[in-house]
This record gives sequence, structure tokens and C-alpha cells, in this order.
Amino acid sequence: MHIYLVGFMGAGKTCVGQCLAGMLGRPFVDLDQEIERKEGKSIREIFSHQGEEYFRSLENEQLKLASAGPPHVIALGGGAFCRPENRAIVEATGKSIWLDAPLDVIVARCAGDPSRPLFTSRAEMEALLEARRPFYRKAAIRIEVTGQSIEELAKHILQALI
Repeated sequence: MHIYLVGFMGAGKTCVGQCLAGMLGRPFVDLDQEIERKEGKSIREIFSHQGEEYFRSLENEQLKLASAGPPHVIALGGGAFCRPENRAIVEATGKSIWLDAPLDVIVARCAGDPSRPLFTSRAEMEALLEARRPFYRKAAIRIEVTGQSIEELAKHILQALI
């Protein structure tokens, strides 16, 4: 079974996912990075030129491809788990882990990062996070990220999976 990391932008899905994959001896896939590689554009460029719906269709395609292979650790984009079709794939092929980061952590990690197309003001980030939380809560396991190193988070995920 795959291990899927879900959560808001800046929660640490990529960093923790890479560490966890190393601990497990599994390949790691970051869906956003795969989309950028395939399209030859940044996520921000895709959003601005083709729109969010086009991006979400690419995201679903990449998730289908990644989920069809041998067991991986897979980091989903911040909005991927909010879509029912993506949650169905995740639930059918693996275990979802929500990396729950508070708004202050997210803002500190994402402020000034031009690669994040949906990062705008703190107030808008708070509204988006609150809109997505009900979907993140559907994950099989919740891990609070505050005050833990990447390695500690990966170890907590391993313990939660046992």
C-alpha cells in the first residue's frame, strides 16, 4: 500500500515524505513536482496560463499514475485531497496521513515563496485552510507538525502505521 501525505501548503509533505521514503526504502513522488516536470512549467505558470481546473485535472492524472505502481510515499498538493475522486484513489490504494500545520507555521514557511500560486494574504490563507480542514480530517491518520523535526515526524508516521 502507498503512503499518501496530505495537508496544506507548507505543512512539510515533501520534506517529510522524502525522509519517510528513505526510512522505508521506498521511492518518493511529489505530485506537484511530477506535474511541473511533465508540463515543463511551474505550478504558478500552469495556474496563471491554463487555470486551476486544468491543473486539478493534471493532478488527478498524476495521482492515477503514481497509485498504479508499486508502493511509494506520495506527497499530494495542498488541494488534491479535497477532491472526492482523488480521495477515492487514495483510500483504495493506501493510507492517508494528514500533516496538520497551524497557520503561523504555514505563513512562516510560505511567505515570499513565489512558487505557491494560492499563497496570498494571511487572511486569505486562513480562509482557504479553514475551507480545506474538513477534507484533511478525512485522512486516516493525523500528525501535528508543530515543534517536531522532519525525522521526528517521519518516525511518528511509522509508529502510527504499525
